[in-house]
Amino acid sequence: MVAVLGGMGGKMTSSDKLFQEQAVIDRDGLTSLIAALRQEGYQVIGPKVVDGAITYEPVEDGDQLPVGWVDEQEGGSYRLLHGTDGALFAHTVGPQSWKRYLFPPNQRLWHSKSGEAGFTIVPEPDTTAPYAFLGVRACELKAIALQDKVFGVNGGKSHNGGKVYTDAGYAARRKAAFLIAVNCGRANKTCFCASMGAGPKATAGFDLALTELVGAGRHDFVVEVGSERGASILAALSRRPATPEDRIAADAAVARAAAGMGREMVADVEPLLKRNFEHKRWEEVATRCLGCANCTLVCPTCFCSTVEDTTDLSGSHAERWRRWDSCFTLDFTFIHGGSIRREGSSRYRQWITHKLAHWHDQFGDSGCTGCGRCITWCPVGIDITEEARAIRDSEGTL
Repeated sequence: MVAVLGGMGGKMTSSDKLFQEQAVIDRDGLTSLIAALRQEGYQVIGPKVVDGAITYEPVEDGDQLPVGWVDEQEGGSYRLLHGTDGALFAHTVGPQSWKRYLFPPNQRLWHSKSGEAGFTIVPEPDTTAPYAFLGVRACELKAIALQDKVFGVNGGKSHNGGKVYTDAGYAARRKAAFLIAVNCGRANKTCFCASMGAGPKATAGFDLALTELVGAGRHDFVVEVGSERGASILAALSRRPATPEDRIAADAAVARAAAGMGREMVADVEPLLKRNFEHKRWEEVATRCLGCANCTLVCPTCFCSTVEDTTDLSGSHAERWRRWDSCFTLDFTFIHGGSIRREGSSRYRQWITHKLAHWHDQFGDSGCTGCGRCITWCPVGIDITEEARAIRDSEGTL
């Protein structure tokens, strides 16, 4: 748990005390939390069941959350099952990530109009209410922290001291966002966050963190405070102090998730991939890869985009849009003369080596958080952990 030093003169204030406490709220308390956030002007975004999957959508009360729903995931397979205990966060992660709100898939950057003085460029205002993300898993907190580095929300410096460009729109949305983490009580067969050091318990980067406890006649949430504004919101809720038994139950829930990981990334994967750039496995995986880009679109850290300019038929109005792109498309590396990465093997190699190896060179960390989305939502079930393990196991035998 995060601790904060006392106030002026080393004395502990009531706010400091609240910041250090772990509290317990009940099912109604969660609805009160949503109401308190909305009262503060936040647009609350949380998990909902939409078209047979868990997606992140605006929520107005706790009854709109996935009550009792549990997901089963495997390579190329996803389905929801309805449980009986009424848990709200028994699922893990779905096809969407919070990236969709901080780094929108389609964003108009500016538009222009022609007049007597020529074209006037009008920057696009951001009128979206500040977001409160409810149900952010530990692997997703890590993903948001990684995108903070990508978009320059780290003091304007890279991990090696170089200057980085700050995306003003992302920075504004990120600064205003209120993050409510949920510690996982179960893992799926495609989860491997534990081997990436990214979960299943949220340890930093949140305003509040919840651990859901269901069963034996209770439905409670152990709440941990991670920021001053988190402490302020918690102070407005009906709560009781967490007992040692509450903390033990919360720790046990997280331990079950850690023990239930269905996948594991091989150790030292960064140097492994860097020294196997010409491995025959790249050709083998290319025979299965469809080049559909699903893995990059569901990934919570991928940040590739393209810019498109459009105009109307009169030529008096133009717009510039930024849209998500993928290193799996032929157009992504298209220059005069054609695409640089024409073969599927080179495109898959680019993705996995960038994600697991060269991110360290750029951002000082891996670009993978072990959420498993790329495995689940690959139509043919290509498994990033399996590919890394196959290269490791065949090393020295070629």
